[in-house]
Parts: sequence; structure tokens; C-alpha cells
Amino acid sequence: MRTRAKQRPDLQAIPLLKHEPLYIGIDVGKLKHVAGFVSTTLLERHQRFEACPVLAFENTREGFRALLERIQSLAPLEHVFVLLEKTGHYHFALQQFLQECDLSVYTVHVQTRPAGMLKTDKRDALGLANTLYNQLQLGVQVADKTQLVRRAEPPTAAAAQLKGLVRHRYELVRESTQRKNKLTAICDEIFPEFTRVLKDPNLSTALTLRERFPTPHAMATASLTALREARGYTRTLPESKLLELQQLAACSIGIKDLTRQRSLVLEQGQLIQELRLLQHHIEQLESEIKTIVDQAREGTILLSMGIGPIQAATIIATIGSILNFPNAGTFKAYCGWAPMREQTGTTFDRSHLTSRGSRPMRQMMFLIVASITRQDTEWAYLYKRLVQTRCPYDERTGERKGKLRIMGRVAGQMLETMYALLKKDAEVLGKVPSGQDPPPPILYDPALHRRHREGHYQPLKSSPHPSLIMLQPK
Repeated sequence: MRTRAKQRPDLQAIPLLKHEPLYIGIDVGKLKHVAGFVSTTLLERHQRFEACPVLAFENTREGFRALLERIQSLAPLEHVFVLLEKTGHYHFALQQFLQECDLSVYTVHVQTRPAGMLKTDKRDALGLANTLYNQLQLGVQVADKTQLVRRAEPPTAAAAQLKGLVRHRYELVRESTQRKNKLTAICDEIFPEFTRVLKDPNLSTALTLRERFPTPHAMATASLTALREARGYTRTLPESKLLELQQLAACSIGIKDLTRQRSLVLEQGQLIQELRLLQHHIEQLESEIKTIVDQAREGTILLSMGIGPIQAATIIATIGSILNFPNAGTFKAYCGWAPMREQTGTTFDRSHLTSRGSRPMRQMMFLIVASITRQDTEWAYLYKRLVQTRCPYDERTGERKGKLRIMGRVAGQMLETMYALLKKDAEVLGKVPSGQDPPPPILYDPALHRRHREGHYQPLKSSPHPSLIMLQPK
């Protein structure tokens, strides 16, 4: 036991070279984290990365401080690089703490361990540190992009505000849809003729009538005055429609079992109250989201492209910071709108959109393109032109085939424009001295887009070569 204790690596006894980078991989847990340390000196001493030192620390403020003190005893903070796995929400607090300390933080997808290999927190932490060492120090390239480490930039102020709000709105909308589906099913069972008068049984007026008169018998025996009061002041339901509704209720084929009917009425009343509460909360969230988007620079840029405030909020919250993406290709791949080619010899060759990327961004971009191509925009002109030239006409259906591929093309160009504007604005903000107001952001210009489409293209980042002398016309 004493021999093993002496051979255990001691971090304090390992002097690193001056200005030597230190690579740290952290295996994230719910209550405790494990940090593994790898550097050139450590590898020379221990011969393999599995024998390099580790540090276990609690997921508390004291544990974070203990990690920071150990790092400072080994190397300056500007020479330290940390790698974390994207493990749900457990790494958010640690990542924020490390970024507040001005440490270079990288993230990677959760790695799948090959079958038959040992699985311990120490080995996982050292494996992450070794991955970071190989890619940053040695420049090793990986074929699997899921193993590629990426620099994690802190989110912008707008993205930090919108992340939770957008996610919560998405959950409330999903729950609202579930209750609407249940209410529609109950209406079809109790009073199926109701939709002949009111097409949508979940509108505000329809819900009020169903709540006041939950069964066809109650609807048929109600007075016209009571129906008017339940209807309110809306003009979409005149008295003739109310009388027609009563006639349909008198001869309804809805369920007649009183026991079953009583339980459905109770469930319907509760679902209506829950739906109204959800809709009220959704309205509050959308109002706050629109305010944040209107005040944010990223929101102003996205709104100028014809994107709605809720859609713009989803984009801002999902990407966090445009600085996380080194080029437009990685940005499109993250959004799920990058092409993927599969080719083998001469018998198999096809291209399709990648199945990876952020699902909310992929869904939101599809809705954006579907909406913006129906408006009078340059994107709509591009879509129509490509449909006419690239989509063959099907005489059997009377429509052109392959429109989804054209939507992917338009979405890709929109994402490239979006990336160029957001990246340009982020670079401008990075050059503004502290305390000085930044210039207004560069917005999307439809007239400039039209000139680009007509052949007068000028890149957003174009700049003359320093060795060339540009003559100004008189």
C-alpha cells in the first residue's frame, strides 16, 4: 500500500515549463466532477495519458474554487484550455464559472465508448484532456465531426435572456395543442354537430358556449338570451347561427349514456380552464420575447430579413453567439441545412440534407422559408425561378416535383446571409472601446440583394489587397 501511495501522481510536485499549455478534460456529474490534466511535461513523465493526474471536486462554489486554485498552481490561466461534454444542463454552471475566470472553454458531443473498454470517471476525464491535447497541441484531424472540439463562446445578453423563455414557450404550445386535441375529441363524442356551425371548437367563443352549455340537451333547452350572453359581442356568430346550433343540439347523435356524459363534462371543464391558463402564459411569454428581440442588435438584423419576432428569438436563443461558428458551413450544418453526399463507385451517388444539427433550428428554418416564399421578397423570386428551372413538371399530378430541394437551397442562402450579417456585427462590437456606443448594425437590404441577384455581387467582407493602390475617380 505504501508503494502505491508513493507512485500516485502529485500535481504539486510536477513543474511545468514556462508558457506551456495545460489541457484539462472534465467529466461532468450531477454532484461531483472529475478533472484530468494533460500536458507535454505530464506525458513525458507518465508516458501515457491514462496515468496523468486527476482531481475530483464537488459541484459547489467551494469545489469550483478548489479547481481554480489547482489550475493556478500549475499554469497561468491564459495558457489553460478546458474541454467539457454537452451533458444536458449539468455543465452549465461549471462552464459559466470557467468563462467568468477568462479560461478558454471547449465543448464536444458526448463520446461513445467502444465496447470492451474500461469505464471510469477518471479515464473519461483524461480521455477528454487527451482529445483536446491532440487537436489543439498536435493538430490531429478527426474524420468523425462529432469528436471535433469547438470553442464555447459565452452567449450574448439577448441569447441568455431568450433561451429559457423560448424553451418554455415551446413546451407550453405543445401542452396547449395536446389539450386542444382532447377537447376536439370530447366535442366529437358529446356534440359532433357542433363543428357545423363553429368550424374550430377550440376558439374563445366556442369554448365559452361549451363551458356554459356542456351537453346538447343544455344547448337545446337554453334561452336565446343566455346564448347571446355566452356569445358576447363577437359578430362571427349571428343569431341565425345560434338558432341553427340549437336545432342541431335537439337532434344530436352524441353520446346518451349519462354516466359517461357526466365524466366527459367534468374533463371538458377542466381542460378549458387549463387551456385558457396556458394561452394566457403564452401571451405573456410572447410579449416579453418580442420586447427583447426588438431591443437586441441580433433581433434587429433578423427582423430586417423578414423573419418574425418569435422565429428570430428561436434563432438567437439556439445559436447563443455567432462567434461559436468559424464559417457559414458550420453554421448551416448546426442548423441542419447542410448537404450530405453519399457516393460509392458509379452505382450509388445521392445528396440530401444532413440528419444532424439542431432540431428546433431545422424546423424553424423550414417554417421561415415556407412563409417568406409566399411573400413579395427576393427570396420568393429566387424560389420561383429555381422551381421553374430545376423542378420537372409531373403531368399526372399537375405539379412540379422536387420543391423541397429548392426550399433547402433557399434556406441555405438565407443562413449564409444571416451568418454574414451577424458575424460582421459581432466583429464590429469586438472592436468598440469600452464605454463607447457602438455604431448601428448593418441590416439586410432588399435593394442590395436585388442587385446581387442581377449579377452585381459584392462580398460583405471585401477589402482591397494592401499591396494594391486604388485610384479614386475624379
